[in-house]
Amino acid sequence: MDNPIDHTIDLGFVNYVKHPQNSKYVVFRFRDANRAKSFESELKKQEFWFEKNTAESKGKNYHLFGIHQNDFKKVQQINYKVEALHKKRIIPGKYFRIFILVLGLGSLTMAIIGYILS
Repeated sequence: MDNPIDHTIDLGFVNYVKHPQNSKYVVFRFRDANRAKSFESELKKQEFWFEKNTAESKGKNYHLFGIHQNDFKKVQQINYKVEALHKKRIIPGKYFRIFILVLGLGSLTMAIIGYILS
């Protein structure tokens, strides 16, 4: 894995890479300061050793956390928890979500009725 700070194209599918100099470490990166704070507090709460740093690349600030590779699977669960706490809904409005659900179920119902009647 390459260092995400130096990438020209960052698709953002994962927010961790192997450490560029020391392959025994994994670097988690966050652009959002709130996610970084949540991640750091969970690491401290569960008593994981980590190194913290910030970096700037192309006008974007990154909060970096170096974790030993032995702790990767446990820390990855923390990462998932933090992402779940801070994720945004795909369809933000409650009534619009209900409308999309009703529209989809109505279309499915019409398709089933049309299949049965043909």
